Amino acid sequence: MRSFRPLSAIALACVVLTTACGAEIQEASKNAAGGSVTVTNCGAPLTVDGVPERVVTNDTGITEMMLALGLTDRLVGYTSYPGKERDIATSPWRAEFERVPPLGDAFTREVVQAAAPDFVFAGWNYGFKESTGLTPDWVRSIGAVPYQLTEACRQPGTTRRGVMEPLDALYADLLNLGEIFDVRAKADQLVAQYRAQVAEAAEGAPAGKDPARVFLFDSATPEPFTSGRTAAPSQIIRKAGGTNIFDDLNDSWTTTSWEAAAQRDPQAIVVVDYGAGPQNSVQAKIDQLRAQPLMAGTTAVREDNIIALPYAALVESPRNPRAVVTVAGFLRSKGY
Repeated sequence: MRSFRPLSAIALACVVLTTACGAEIQEASKNAAGGSVTVTNCGAPLTVDGVPERVVTNDTGITEMMLALGLTDRLVGYTSYPGKERDIATSPWRAEFERVPPLGDAFTREVVQAAAPDFVFAGWNYGFKESTGLTPDWVRSIGAVPYQLTEACRQPGTTRRGVMEPLDALYADLLNLGEIFDVRAKADQLVAQYRAQVAEAAEGAPAGKDPARVFLFDSATPEPFTSGRTAAPSQIIRKAGGTNIFDDLNDSWTTTSWEAAAQRDPQAIVVVDYGAGPQNSVQAKIDQLRAQPLMAGTTAVREDNIIALPYAALVESPRNPRAVVTVAGFLRSKGY
């Protein structure tokens, strides 16, 4: 049974100033009999009756949100992608991962239904896809509650993703999960800690200098896949004192062109470390950048201003604040 607790000062500020904090927690309808709670998820009310007990997640960053909130025992399994071992090996919650059953690399109807969940946490292109039929509506059809990753919320009337600043999306999800799983105090603590961490990193940017131009390089098949304004790397870079060269793209993770990337002459490059096989290693991606005729002449490649971060640090996850600190330290070391 849920007990009602007054909102902390941080939580109250986030309820009142939703555009600043990103979280929009509705007045929850809690009672001794039902223990229901209503939050806002992707712009719509989501009501959950009782604390979920059997949770399935997709992707390492999403799973780490549950682990960071101390909800390991609620997880009956997670799916991820080939190469996820790199994320788990570097995870602050590595020990907790060992306690959660891995459900393989395929987030499918069959896998999800076999786990008999009452709550499924994924996002558009982070598991939810019309092409596979595994959508929030389908999750409801099997009697479970679908929760959508806020970074991947679709913009109204489009399939473009991202409806708020990426770090605000992280805070919104943590606060929502805190309400749903009755661990609001822990959620408040994490959000306050993360905000302070990001603020400290942002204060270290040198005054009187233009922000370093930074290119986020995920992969190329054959055109580069990168971060637009509404994906986590864009705000990570911005808070670290740089500027994402594709911050003008009103989308999340998206494909662009080598011509566009080279024309913007990045001064630093952040490589996403993920993928199975040697062809997807960090070194392979760096070699690809050096071999690409247009990119070879950019400042970042010529001066070897390249850093790699784990995939789970660059999608929405509780690793994002530490990623800000890491990127900030890297830019300072290069004189930016």
